[in-house]
Amino acid sequence: MISVTSAQIGAWLAMFVWPFVRILALLMAAPVINAPNVPAQVKIGLALAVTVIVAPTLPPEAHPAVSSSSVFALMAQQIVVGVALGFAMQVVFAAVELAGDMLGLQMGLSFAGFVDPSSNDQSPLVGSFLGLLATLVFLSINGHLAMIAAIVDSFTAVPIAPTLEGGLELPRLAAWGGELFRLGLQLSLPVLATMLLVNLALGVLARAAPQLNVFAVGFPITLVVGFTVLAAALPYFGPALTVALERGLALTLR
Repeated sequence: MISVTSAQIGAWLAMFVWPFVRILALLMAAPVINAPNVPAQVKIGLALAVTVIVAPTLPPEAHPAVSSSSVFALMAQQIVVGVALGFAMQVVFAAVELAGDMLGLQMGLSFAGFVDPSSNDQSPLVGSFLGLLATLVFLSINGHLAMIAAIVDSFTAVPIAPTLEGGLELPRLAAWGGELFRLGLQLSLPVLATMLLVNLALGVLARAAPQLNVFAVGFPITLVVGFTVLAAALPYFGPALTVALERGLALTLR
């Protein structure tokens, strides 16, 4: 007869509960997977599948008892670590969409938009296009697998404990938020600089020929020049996004 004690049940629960909470927090905050059109059942099922694979490989000290007095602190730690890693990735995607919004504004495409099914809101065209490009780059460099590898390594860098002592550097993570604007400006700078020159030329033209309808002439010019420069700059977006995504993955953990 096989007998199972309460201590054994608690040990089995601890083996899966803490990794599951951390991995689920990552999936809820990570790019691509956290889209509103991805059902919550899919995220929970994926977290369970990853946990079943990862949990047996973790060291025994990574499984504090679920019934310990610090259960809420342990739960909070898992959520913070998972969300922190997902946030580092989200900054890169937000920077890309910020770059697209700035480009669309300068090109005159801020008047045009469509309903984004992932957010059920009106989204700028260029920002949505660059966001899709970032998603393709993320998947092409196996960013989703790198995130899973990073969350597994986090159990060594940030052991499961009531405190956040370990490899998680929250000040660096907060400073990474400022990279959103730097990266967005860096990605959009070629087109922004070109559009600035075009607008200066149109301003000079308006002063030299006041009878000319600058709005009627300038709108198609800005569109053609903007799309031309954007098409020429697209091959350089991939390497820049790859570097940014790799920095984001390596940011939260030493």
